[in-house]
Amino acid sequence: MMLLEIKKFILSRILGRKYYRTGHCNACGKCCRQIYVKHYKHVIQDEEEFKKLQYLHRFYTYLKIIGKDEIGLVFECTNLDPVTHKCKIHKKRPGICRRYPQEELFSMGGALSDDCGYKMEPIISFAEVLEKIRKHNINSNP
Repeated sequence: MMLLEIKKFILSRILGRKYYRTGHCNACGKCCRQIYVKHYKHVIQDEEEFKKLQYLHRFYTYLKIIGKDEIGLVFECTNLDPVTHKCKIHKKRPGICRRYPQEELFSMGGALSDDCGYKMEPIISFAEVLEKIRKHNINSNP
């Protein structure tokens, strides 16, 4: 239990996170399709910008553009086996894949599929927030 509290402290106070990942991968491959790429503060909007990114990091060379919508370019990973839905380079996959899902997914309007084995849990539960507010109100209104 103490380890979880330390993890929550580091995630929330030091890294400024609101959620942490629980669960495990079900190997469905859905996270490797319909991908948006966020570089710095914005989602990649055009092919020219994407081509420049491919020189910066190996991960981008694995992606192919499959469309564009109001958010930006939509990608699919070329290492996803279309039959088995498993990663062809799983043992050597990039760090971004190892860390999936991350909180940024939600800030971009994304969501986990209903059958995803991962869940994003709030670091501070609603009950904890409510209790802090209640204590603050009691202390500030004598």
